[in-house]
Amino acid sequence: MKDIENQEDLYLLVDTFYKKLLNDNAINYIFTDVVKIKIEEHLPILVTFWSQGILGTGGYTKNLTQIHLDIDKKEHLTPELFQIWLGHFYTTVDELFKGDKAEQIKTQALSIATIMQIKIMQQNK
Repeated sequence: MKDIENQEDLYLLVDTFYKKLLNDNAINYIFTDVVKIKIEEHLPILVTFWSQGILGTGGYTKNLTQIHLDIDKKEHLTPELFQIWLGHFYTTVDELFKGDKAEQIKTQALSIATIMQIKIMQQNK
């Protein structure tokens, strides 16, 4: 198995990951009912986000934290939802890639999920 090397690899990762999320009834409602994402529009944004963090390409300009805080106002993003998200993310990475970048993206995903949960708790005090 190869490591994550380019944006095509990240597209494969994100596309496969979102297929898992959208097929999981415990979390898919966030994407289909609450946010109502158009996956074909969302995937390139996610690839840009992860490419900036993992490959250093830059280009992501949105406020990731604020996006999730706004979603939480519509539907509480519970720790359980973050665990489901992380579980699918880790599984997808491990199914597709092996190497330093694969480990880095899993670590970054955990950091992001942790920060988001802290910010959500602060918002809901």
